[in-house]
Amino acid sequence: MKHSEKARKLFLEGFNCAQAVFVAFSDVTGLTEEQAFLISTSFGGGMGHTGEACGAVTGMYMAVGAILGYTDPKNSETKQKHYKLIKKLSDEFKAEFFETRCPELLARLGKGEYNIPTDDAYKKRPCLIFVEKAAEMVDELL
Repeated sequence: MKHSEKARKLFLEGFNCAQAVFVAFSDVTGLTEEQAFLISTSFGGGMGHTGEACGAVTGMYMAVGAILGYTDPKNSETKQKHYKLIKKLSDEFKAEFFETRCPELLARLGKGEYNIPTDDAYKKRPCLIFVEKAAEMVDELL
């Protein structure tokens, strides 16, 4: 199963955006699904419904960090390379959806600004489009 399919399944089961994306990559991060669910719990709904970064985006960043992050704080070259990668992902997400903050994404959803499929899954949980895209982006990186 592709990671985007797993993220979709998890999100439709009721997990938040961050959990769906991050947990979908448990097979690559080395974390158990339970550990990944717990780590990403607070990032859904724009970081605990505070209106900050989209959970799908933070789940993507966590997955990339767990897979391609750095462990040596003194290696500035590795740190900068990683941050450039995260910036690239952010720019790519914005190129498609114009935003990375939850409230703005939800407002655009409400205005019908995204080309969302018409099946029932998207009607029930329209943020599914962000979850799938974030997981696809990580897969493309890998």
